[in-house]
Amino acid sequence: MRKVEEFEELRPLLFSLAYRILGSVGEAEDAVQETWLRFDGAAVRPVSVKAYLSAAVTRVAIDVLRSARVRRERYVGPWFPEPLLDDPYQDPERAAELADSLSMAALLLLERLSPLERAVFVMREVFGFGYDEVAEAVERSPAACRQLLVRARRHMAAGRPRFAAARAEREELASRFFAALHEGDVDGLQELLAADVTMVGDGGGKAPQFARAVVGAEKVARLLGSVFPWMRQVGVVLTPQRINGHPGAVFRTADGKVLHTLVLDILDGRIRTVRGVLNPDKLGHLGPVADAWSVDREIRQARRRRS
Repeated sequence: MRKVEEFEELRPLLFSLAYRILGSVGEAEDAVQETWLRFDGAAVRPVSVKAYLSAAVTRVAIDVLRSARVRRERYVGPWFPEPLLDDPYQDPERAAELADSLSMAALLLLERLSPLERAVFVMREVFGFGYDEVAEAVERSPAACRQLLVRARRHMAAGRPRFAAARAEREELASRFFAALHEGDVDGLQELLAADVTMVGDGGGKAPQFARAVVGAEKVARLLGSVFPWMRQVGVVLTPQRINGHPGAVFRTADGKVLHTLVLDILDGRIRTVRGVLNPDKLGHLGPVADAWSVDREIRQARRRRS
């Protein structure tokens, strides 16, 4: 029983580690489960249960990531992490690092790293593990881990925006955005968007979506302002929700099934990126998933009736 209690106490940490390495809720949960099996089967009690389990889940996640990278290279369209509504692990001393590393933008930057660089960066930079603990987890020397971290930091810094918006500013802007979206207010949407805003969706070939990224405030505002009123016509509702620590919304059908999510990247008082996760395979952890193709057909039929 003691093993179970110790493991459950550390489960939030293990999941949060694995999710940041993998960018997938399902794969992170599987990695945590595999870690439990290894811990349960271990004949000798580790000196530090936390260090042992953290190293074990990191090794499992590295192995999964190596195989997942091949699948992601063959993925239809852009690949986004699975949306996460709540991070189960909280540490006041590392709150800033944890929050920063959870965003869609940060997770996409992590995709540029090798599996080892990604694991070292997450363990050391995000969770603050010592170099000896990191070295044990990735099976490299502490000196090698320092070099991996230097490279990882360089890649991450090169892709990060210089000035991030404060949380209160993001929330206020997002509130205005979703209010305008709800009303189909094209002008209201456009004034909140950066001139070079990009809207892009991850359907993975399994959901209807725009064929490519939409760029420019006018184009994005017109597309959003014209589509959502028709979605409302067929009963789709949006619920503003923090997703990966940033403003976003979950869209559901009239019967409460998840249709897709949207997440906003905000910088310098404007929305810079609108990311939609539409692939049904990435939404199941949020609840029952809607048939997006069926909703698309309903919208098309509603439009034909009105024309």
